[in-house]
Amino acid sequence: MQDPSDRELLKTIASQRRDLAPEVSAAFQAFQSKVFAEGALGSKTKQIIAVAVAHVTQCQQCIQAHTRAALRAGATPEELMEAVWVAAEMRAGGAYAHSNVMLAAINEAGEDRRATAAPPGSGA
Repeated sequence: MQDPSDRELLKTIASQRRDLAPEVSAAFQAFQSKVFAEGALGSKTKQIIAVAVAHVTQCQQCIQAHTRAALRAGATPEELMEAVWVAAEMRAGGAYAHSNVMLAAINEAGEDRRATAAPPGSGA
């Protein structure tokens, strides 16, 4: 596999992607421009969010590109690191919160086991 951090390779791949689907590529570029434009949230905040999300989605190119963009927008290394910790907590928190699904399955299985273990007519 080729090095995903090779910027020249990424440019070549981006060009190939544009050539293969120019309309979709242009639409995505327009979408991306709108999303990262100044709005209720400033560019710096949006880029910090993007860095955090990129860590959760584990997109190396996104981490690199949005880290550079966040720094250009005025983010500090401390702000970026704090955002990554927030993302890590949210990812871990999601796993913890979803334990209710596992616990419900355990409880349901326990009810099923109790129902099948009771002899007929025992009332248990």
